[in-house]
Amino acid sequence: MAGKGEGPAIGIDLGTTYSCVGVWQHDRVEIIANDQGNRTTPSYVAFTDSERLIGDAAKNQVAMNPMNTVFDAKRLIGRRYSDTSVQDDMKLWPFKVTAGPSDKPMIGVSYKGEDKQFAAEEISSMVLTKMREIAEAFVGSTVKNAVVTVPAYFNDSQRQATKDAGVIAGLNVMRIINEPTAAAIAYGLDKKAASVGEKNVLIFDLGGGTFDVSLLTIEEGIFEVKATAGDTHLGGEDFDNRMVNHFVQEFKRKHKKDISGSPRALRRLRTACERAKRTLSSTAQTTIEIDSLYEGVDFYTTMTRARFEELNMDLFRKCMDPVEKCLRDAKMDKRSVHDTVLVGGSTRIPKVQQLLQDFFNGKELCKSINPDEAVAYGAAVQAAILSGEGNEKEDIEKMVQEAEKYKSEDEEHKKKVEAKNALENYAYNMRNTISDEKVASKLAAADKKKMEDAIEQTINWLDANQLGEVDEFEDKMKELESICNPIIAKMYQAGGVPDGAGGGGGAAPAGGSGAGPKIEEVD
Repeated sequence: MAGKGEGPAIGIDLGTTYSCVGVWQHDRVEIIANDQGNRTTPSYVAFTDSERLIGDAAKNQVAMNPMNTVFDAKRLIGRRYSDTSVQDDMKLWPFKVTAGPSDKPMIGVSYKGEDKQFAAEEISSMVLTKMREIAEAFVGSTVKNAVVTVPAYFNDSQRQATKDAGVIAGLNVMRIINEPTAAAIAYGLDKKAASVGEKNVLIFDLGGGTFDVSLLTIEEGIFEVKATAGDTHLGGEDFDNRMVNHFVQEFKRKHKKDISGSPRALRRLRTACERAKRTLSSTAQTTIEIDSLYEGVDFYTTMTRARFEELNMDLFRKCMDPVEKCLRDAKMDKRSVHDTVLVGGSTRIPKVQQLLQDFFNGKELCKSINPDEAVAYGAAVQAAILSGEGNEKEDIEKMVQEAEKYKSEDEEHKKKVEAKNALENYAYNMRNTISDEKVASKLAAADKKKMEDAIEQTINWLDANQLGEVDEFEDKMKELESICNPIIAKMYQAGGVPDGAGGGGGAAPAGGSGAGPKIEEVD
């Protein structure tokens, strides 16, 4: 519950490329415009010789200061530097990322003439601080409590890191909720109780950097998630990249100059491409004009909607795969889906809408929610519920009764974490067992070396594959057990293991996997 003097609770959509904030006021959600009059704020932080800039101010100067302007921090939060996704993303960023303590990715910038390093949580906290200040200017009081959203695929580490970012920003993060769930709450309010009976709703969330598909059933204000699918690295930025690459080649052909080594030129081109992409959602052709793009050469060109679609067609079609997977997982026919809801700015692209509509045999898509604001809208409703506001709008009362439903994590994610923990526990328990002097003395040197090598290999694999699939963890478990268990069993049979060996954590000889520690949602 929100305390006195803490102002109303707010809902924040902390996005990869843009963020949005809403608040429950006068019996409705208000999506709050920033100081530039924009209802979404770029998730950008820039460092200069004299100041730190956040939001529009940071993005507006990115071309002049590309190496010290940080964006996409959400892609790093809660991850390890050695993660494949981090290594892939680093190739596209003009700013430096290095490995910090415990393999944590650290972002390096020059600030006020000094070299500084920031964790992703710190950068995200700066964006959250900006969103809090936007809300405080609107409500006219201090704001302390917030609900912050994350993608459905975020693991516990990423959720906790997001919560930490809120704490650094001076917020009490009342709850971390999934973005599709927030959109579902917004959708339920938007429809109110107009329909009777159960409705199956597919939420198609294509943002700047992530893609989520969720299938829900909604009945009398109660939401139930049936299945989720998506792609952790697909969105508007990828569509921008295709245009950027296309124009880099065109510039090379026309002017015999390669701009790919110039961060400033690439940034200016990327900004122009993003603007062109937005324009092409409403017109058939747009012009790109950039004065003195590289070595004094002006760049004037055009892009048609047809060419843009051709450049990205494989990515657009890729968006349909998670839709099919979601329906398969829910064991539901596409004819059973009553409504398809568009969330995320990239769903404005006509070709994406057409492919989705064709998939559902021409059925009209639901566009009643502003795709940029739906997630923040739902988060603001959830914040009002948790702080005890808004108990009068019948729909809200029903949601209060069902609020706990939104806490439950995706079952597949839990299985993944449990499988990872089981493997981790077994590997470390085996290591402790053979580290015990009494046990080591009874082991044949070849057997001890065999176990040590297998354990080390497994631990190294775990460090590099924290986001592996359940079957990968289970296969690694079987592989390690097949090496360790026979050796330990042989010792037991020979009476070679003294009482109490294994440091209190040795696994039993036959089937020492066991469940990992109890998994609880980060709240």
